[in-house]
Amino acid sequence: MKKVFVSVLLSIVVAHPAGAATCDTLRALKLANVVIRAAEIVGAGEFVVPDASQYLPPGVTRPPTATSRTLPAFCRVQGTTRPSNDSNIEFEVWLPMSAWNGRYLGVGVGGAGGRISYEVDLNTPGLVDALKDGFATSATDTGHRGRGDDYSFGRGHPEQRIDYYYRAIHETAVTAKAVIRAFYGTSPKYSYFWGNSNGGNQALMEVQRYPTDYDGVLATSPDVDRADTYTAWAWIAQAFAADGSQIPQNMLPTIQAAVIRTCDAVDGLKDGIISDPMNCRFDPDVLLCRDSDVNGCLTRPQVVALKKYYDGPRNSKGEHIASSFPPGAEACVDLSMTCPGSAARRASNPIDGLLDGRWNIQTFNFDRDAQALAQDPDLKLGSPTNPNLKQFMDRGGKLIIEHGWSDGTALPIRTVKYFDSVVSTMGQKAVDSFLRLYMIPGMAHSGAPGLPDVPVGPTRNRFRALQRWVEAGQAPGSILAIRYKVDGNPASGVARTRPLCPYPEIAVYKGSGSVDDGKNFSCKVR
Repeated sequence: MKKVFVSVLLSIVVAHPAGAATCDTLRALKLANVVIRAAEIVGAGEFVVPDASQYLPPGVTRPPTATSRTLPAFCRVQGTTRPSNDSNIEFEVWLPMSAWNGRYLGVGVGGAGGRISYEVDLNTPGLVDALKDGFATSATDTGHRGRGDDYSFGRGHPEQRIDYYYRAIHETAVTAKAVIRAFYGTSPKYSYFWGNSNGGNQALMEVQRYPTDYDGVLATSPDVDRADTYTAWAWIAQAFAADGSQIPQNMLPTIQAAVIRTCDAVDGLKDGIISDPMNCRFDPDVLLCRDSDVNGCLTRPQVVALKKYYDGPRNSKGEHIASSFPPGAEACVDLSMTCPGSAARRASNPIDGLLDGRWNIQTFNFDRDAQALAQDPDLKLGSPTNPNLKQFMDRGGKLIIEHGWSDGTALPIRTVKYFDSVVSTMGQKAVDSFLRLYMIPGMAHSGAPGLPDVPVGPTRNRFRALQRWVEAGQAPGSILAIRYKVDGNPASGVARTRPLCPYPEIAVYKGSGSVDDGKNFSCKVR
């Protein structure tokens, strides 16, 4: 009987009721600080998704031009909200004209924001996919327009920084719900938020600052503590800037192969996946060039820099002052820190914009500057580190956090530390009632595949698990991850499955059967 209930619950369909507002009349909707610029019906068929190539940072190779998508008919609402004198937050709300599933999904935006998330961004849906799944949905540019690595909007504009950190997402949620009520004559039955990278930060900010906005939240690859992250990026930038220390990109696969040889079997199984990087002890000296060997090896300065990468920032006393990246995050995926010049660019851009250029990466001092950065009020505003989630828990909210162990951009260990702080603050029993953390072996930043042959997706499985938890009370345990023979193409056939386990458990091989079949694994704490 319970399974039938779940099936019905997850397939509710709401038609547009008679007497509710029509699409064009939404332009006259009066909301505080909001101007609705356009409200029009987009007929079923081909919809040309606006070209987002101008907003992509250098080196990111995603679809560069406008593309067409076949969509059901929907009401497209475009507007602006101005909660402060220096705010200009643009948003869109898309409303299915028929077969609305009764739910609302807010979608996040990564990097520096600056754009509307129309399409899938590294396994996280945009407006297009949310609409096709029957959701009323919204997205925002977070208060400015610009490339995903351009934080210059924030220099000298503290209100715009607040919009970017958390206010734009909240204001959009409030506005979207009002538009939904006006259009359908009812509020959404369930409200969800899903974001990756900085969108993961937005997700955690919603839970911490606005616990009534959403019933279920999925946070992917968050950058929990910006001061910790920027200190780590500055450390790596200086390490790889030293004479002779820069590692060419074509050597990164060699480094990662050596890491896998060292750490693959730590979890008890050699399968090409580092499932337990916290217990991996990799020494870059194994790659040091010997005698006349100059190919496929590292020079002494390169080895020194790589050791610093794994070790993490230290002050002049030799004390660790910030987190480090784990073994397995070396591949040059999505501008990871080992990509040439990436650490310096990633650290310099936000420090110049969000922090008014008060620090310089090349001269960053890991005694004085690191301490000042950790106490900076702007970074505290922008870091979702609050471990007390009682208000969200008490109103029945559910939160899933996921982070790839091979993330070379946002520190995976910092997400683990945040989860541990929530447990320490609220207690394990309370946390078990509303929060799960999935640390995903081999997954790079924001859902991108990192290590070879690792089943990293689909992320959609985690979202469905969140829905079942919110709507049917089914708390998630392990969630099946699937790797297709052709990445992202189910029609190519399944290459490997593996259970994703709630932290601190990891998938452990039972001892028999194919290592490509998830049935032959169980979740255990090691």
